[in-house]
This record gives sequence, C-alpha cells and structure tokens, in this order.
Amino acid sequence: MTTPTSSTTEQVTMYSTPWCGFCKRLKSQLARDGIAIQEVDIERDPSAAEYVMGVNGGNQTVPTLVFADGTAMTNPSLAQVKEKLTEQ
Repeated sequence: MTTPTSSTTEQVTMYSTPWCGFCKRLKSQLARDGIAIQEVDIERDPSAAEYVMGVNGGNQTVPTLVFADGTAMTNPSLAQVKEKLTEQ
C-alpha cells in the first residue's frame, strides 16, 4: 500500500486488483508523475468491493479512483487524474 507523500496532491485512493492490467499501468504512470496513491485491493476487502460496485452500477470495475472531495473516476487516463487534481 502506498501512502500519500506529495504535498501537491490530496489523498487519492485507487481500488484495484492484483491482476488488473489497467490498474498496473495507471499506478505506474501516477508514480512516474509523483502522484501518490493509497491502493485498496477489492479482492481482499469486501467493503471496498461493495463500494466499487455502488460507484459502478453493480460492477466491480477497476481501477476506480476516489479523490479527497469524494468524487470517483472509473478507469481514468493519467491526463484525467491530473486535471482532477488541479481542480481540488
């Protein structure tokens, strides 16, 4: 689990699974850009899986990112995440 360390970003939580290629790619891109995340494996945390299903119309779609303001994005691009962080 990665703890937020950047003073330029608010906390971002990424709900993911270990086998998700989209999750791995986005996590790598965020790390390269210095955007810290807290990662939650929905396969190990049933309440996290329920949350993701609630955000995504009953589907366990990952990556689902939740921002400090409570908004969520499903499978966003790096550009979308960066744009959202500049709004906060």
